[in-house]
Amino acid sequence: MTNKENDTPVDEGQADDAATQTAATETAVSEPLDETAKLAEQLAAVQQDLLYARAETQNVRRRAEKEVADAHTYAATRFARDILSVADNLGRALAALSDEQRADEAIKPLVTGLEATERELMAVFERHGITRIAAIGLPLDPNQHQAMLEVPSDKAPGTIVQEMQAGYMMKDRLLRPAMVAVAKAAE
Repeated sequence: MTNKENDTPVDEGQADDAATQTAATETAVSEPLDETAKLAEQLAAVQQDLLYARAETQNVRRRAEKEVADAHTYAATRFARDILSVADNLGRALAALSDEQRADEAIKPLVTGLEATERELMAVFERHGITRIAAIGLPLDPNQHQAMLEVPSDKAPGTIVQEMQAGYMMKDRLLRPAMVAVAKAAE
């Protein structure tokens, strides 16, 4: 065997040593490359996990903020439902008065006081986002109305013809559905 650079004979033992050194050098170079590639993969995985963790943290924070906002907005829901019966009874008391009773000078101050109380209660409802649900003359909306009975009528079937109990919304949530009677087709 000869050395190609200077055409000198080369000992085969030296050639084997050179090949071994070359293989060892290549192995030594490839080991750090393999290690670098593994570390790069691990770094990419950790970065991805970090992004997911940040996104999840942000979602949890948003949910918590929404729950707090809803708690502030709808904190009085239970109380509002309870006070609706007071508004119903006040309305019934005023509706039960006849025209003669309203004209009677002896109870006129009482009637005036009841009407003023009802107006103030409705103003408080309005300040807190509590609104009465419209019903009579509208088509039945099962999200806001509860049909209690059907009444023969000349109106279109499914149209509300009588309101038995007023319904109320608090902002965009239903406090209580309106209990209504709907028209049915005449037979």
